[in-house]
Amino acid sequence: MIGNRITYRKADGVRIPGTWRHAFICNGGTYFLTDLVIYADGLIDCWGLATIEEFEQKLRSGWVATDLPEGAEASAHDLASWKFSEPRTWLTPELLLAEVRDTIDQLNGRPDSTARCLAAVDAFLADRTEENRTAARASYLAIPETQRRYALGDMDRKDWPLQVLVAGLGGRPESWPDEPVSQKAYEDAVAYFEERAQLIAERPLRVPADGPATPHTPAIHLAHSYPRQRVDDPGTVGLRNDYPAPTDIDGITYSSVSHAYWALSVADSATQAAIAAADTSYAARKLAADATRREGWEDARTATMTSLLRAKYTQHPDLAEILLATNDATLIYDDADSGFWGDNAGRGRNWTGRLLELVRSELHAQRAGTR
Repeated sequence: MIGNRITYRKADGVRIPGTWRHAFICNGGTYFLTDLVIYADGLIDCWGLATIEEFEQKLRSGWVATDLPEGAEASAHDLASWKFSEPRTWLTPELLLAEVRDTIDQLNGRPDSTARCLAAVDAFLADRTEENRTAARASYLAIPETQRRYALGDMDRKDWPLQVLVAGLGGRPESWPDEPVSQKAYEDAVAYFEERAQLIAERPLRVPADGPATPHTPAIHLAHSYPRQRVDDPGTVGLRNDYPAPTDIDGITYSSVSHAYWALSVADSATQAAIAAADTSYAARKLAADATRREGWEDARTATMTSLLRAKYTQHPDLAEILLATNDATLIYDDADSGFWGDNAGRGRNWTGRLLELVRSELHAQRAGTR
């Protein structure tokens, strides 16, 4: 399975998605533990790109090793080396090849052997002929043996209901070939799949108790700008921290959130006053850059910014309406001078955007009467 192990390579400027898994490559008699990288276009990097046919040849030749001899030298490159003692492996060339083929299908969004098997099972349940059961059984056996227990995604029962269903009444399951399927076992398996089908059908209708996981409003990009004066309808420019919005903080009025932030960041009171009086937010930032920062500022700055944003939107209801009108959109805030506060084309941490979303949620909560 791919999971979170996603990588890519470029071919003719196009990103080819891929994933990787551990494997042993036997080179010069030493078995190297390495990453086998599998790409969506069917190429496999096993110390050099190979097609699926070439990869099969490397499996058959032992270059990609599934047989680990007793006493053989093994290496994890610069990490460790050892000798095999009583090695056990669950893979064969056939199994590993089948798993790699499944991975290529998954990378391309195609049904893999498990999905094909479950489709055959659905066809059998819809029309319970022996021909359809035989097809379902063949599809089950086509799943790599190492992956069959995961086919139903049920780690309590694993693939037992699947084995019983495709074996049929009186048939022999793969795991217990000496014990024929009883009437009760078969009925239980059929009931399992009927309940499973109902749960799958209901799944799209289920909504998380507290709402969707993703925003229903498109993301909003707050590009870096230098607004110099207030206007009647600033739009989302009014959400910029340097937008002129006089804000009172502890009895001192600052021209903008940026003025307040930079003034509070410095230790010297005279510099604080100069920053507060600066003509522009750019000038305020420049004064702060040349001053000594307040002790512990890096640890306190997000809390300080949160307080400043709360004050801005409490004291300026017109700007609060602009923020509320963004609904639940992701706010992507650019700051050419800070990779901490800005998103900056995905290279920054976007803390200003995140805190704006927090304050927006608080404003929504106040309007709904929940706080």
